[in-house]
Amino acid sequence: MATLKKYDLNGKSVGDISIDDELLAAEANPQMMKDYLVALRANQRQWSASTQSRSEVNHSTKKPFAQKGTGNARQGFLGSPQFRGGGRVHAPKPKFDQHIRINRKERQLAIRNLYGDKIRENCAAVLGYSHLKQPETKTLANFLKALNLSGKRVLFLADQGENDYATLSKSLRNIPKVEFMYLPNVSGHDLALCSQLIILENAIGELKEALGGKE
Repeated sequence: MATLKKYDLNGKSVGDISIDDELLAAEANPQMMKDYLVALRANQRQWSASTQSRSEVNHSTKKPFAQKGTGNARQGFLGSPQFRGGGRVHAPKPKFDQHIRINRKERQLAIRNLYGDKIRENCAAVLGYSHLKQPETKTLANFLKALNLSGKRVLFLADQGENDYATLSKSLRNIPKVEFMYLPNVSGHDLALCSQLIILENAIGELKEALGGKE
């Protein structure tokens, strides 16, 4: 039985929350994990880079200078790559759709494995969040300081329900390396990149569901 430490906004421990070992039993093949993360990064690319080649630049076709008598190498066109403003050699062009399809079951297994790693390595905690009336960046900064998380990549996860987390999101957005996301929107790349997970208490049900259990 794994346990997650629960804290209040002052950074004080106020109890533990248990996670069944069965929910942490998912083990993904390392090669599958690599393929999944590489596919996520590749799918973020726009593939829209476009540069003009020699035949596309808008330049006069007049010779830059006489063929002979100047002492310079012969030149025929100002749009050649060696001239300033000339075309690019092997210019990049927009490519066809490079999207890599990710199998749904593989994606779910990879995310479960990453959640399990964070919990087993004590890199996850629970925040007993009481709604803020207005954004309070200092309060959240002091909370991270109390947990020795200042300067680390921290991901706050909230439930995507009826609760309003606008003030919490605004309180976190000015703190470097700290992100706020709704748990159903998290990808494996987000989990692999962060050093610590802070899960809001109301999102524990969705977390267990993401691990393969029932809410």
